[in-house]
Amino acid sequence: MSLTDRLSAGPSLNGGPIVDQFAEVRERVHRIVIETLGTGLLATQADEAVIAQQLHAIVDSALAQEETPLSRADRDMLARQITDEVVGYGPISRFLKDETVTEIMVNNYREIFIERGGRIFPTDVQFASDAHLRRILDKIVAQVGRRVDESSAMVDARLPDGSRVNAIIPPLSLNGPAMTIRKFAQRRLEMHDLIGLGTISAEMGEFLGLCVRARLNVLVTGGTGSGKTTFLNVLSGFIPEDERIITIEDAAELKLDQRHWLRLESRPANVEGTGLVTIRDLLRNALRMRPDRIVVGEVRGPEALDMLQAMNTGHDGSLSTVHCNSPRDAISRIETMVLMAGFDLPVRAIREQVASALHLIVHTERLHDGSRKVVRITEVQRMEGDQVTLQDLFVFNVHGSTANGSIAGQLESTGLHPTFKEDFHRRGIVLPADLFALR
Repeated sequence: MSLTDRLSAGPSLNGGPIVDQFAEVRERVHRIVIETLGTGLLATQADEAVIAQQLHAIVDSALAQEETPLSRADRDMLARQITDEVVGYGPISRFLKDETVTEIMVNNYREIFIERGGRIFPTDVQFASDAHLRRILDKIVAQVGRRVDESSAMVDARLPDGSRVNAIIPPLSLNGPAMTIRKFAQRRLEMHDLIGLGTISAEMGEFLGLCVRARLNVLVTGGTGSGKTTFLNVLSGFIPEDERIITIEDAAELKLDQRHWLRLESRPANVEGTGLVTIRDLLRNALRMRPDRIVVGEVRGPEALDMLQAMNTGHDGSLSTVHCNSPRDAISRIETMVLMAGFDLPVRAIREQVASALHLIVHTERLHDGSRKVVRITEVQRMEGDQVTLQDLFVFNVHGSTANGSIAGQLESTGLHPTFKEDFHRRGIVLPADLFALR
């Protein structure tokens, strides 16, 4: 029986898992690889295929000294795993390369789950130990100049492809180091991709594209994992090529094709507790950089006040996202975040700012079948009394389910016409005549 077969056979006769015996071999060979190749080579952007060839030769030589009998297939598998350690991210490398996987959830070194097609599945891979997982975590965060240790036990980072990484370690995580990776597609998604996935209809996609070109201030809202950032990225693609765009994010994820694009990223405090640069700091600085468009990856704190002021002082066409359960909740969250800025502003004054600044809210949801859809397109209107009035223009109506259990439905007009139609006429943009008609 080969080692590959023995690994899947379960515990050994003495009660110890066979996988631990293999981990010991891998750790010994890994140390030999580090000593042979040297840390200098591993730190460079060397070609993965070249390193793989070198690794196979080193692994063959190292395994010749091992007492554990291994077949050729086992040696090749071991070489692949060590290659993942050296030029990749250990056992999760295969999931990072799998385009069908959208999220990787490492609960501890033994438990790794993935999301595929909107549903969560357990995996059969694991890290060798807490120390092994910490080593991979340190490698990820070091790439973006951040750190994770006992004094700073939480960190947000990103992979070179833009995938979002969150990590938390003891003493805050009682189960050991944990990591969550929100993957981004290798290819930048466009509106026709979302139409193909059923996230939005072609007619509504065209309408939102026209809203961006008409320089409406658009807020994309929704819960965690509902596709807000992906949709924001798609909307950003409609910004004209001749406009200057500045994106501001906690961890840079947005990918734009426009040439005149500047990326700003916040920075946490260093070991001495200094050097902190917040989204609010970057937003204030961006206003001095002559932007045509400001795109904030997510508004989650006092920067909401600066964002509203920017929208109200000539920076039309700004885009951002907010975590919330509905468009109405988005207004309440923005009010709360403005108050976090430390100014004792009357609630009515804040609401007037919101009503004046925002034009459109696009609300996304992850439905129970795992699909992500735009379920509401809502206009932000004027103040009536002390309340900001909202008007639903399009609402997702469920028509049933398909044979495979997927939700069948589409965005349908409420029959109401938006007040911002004048902005389209002023810019020479023509809306389809029957867009807002009841069907």
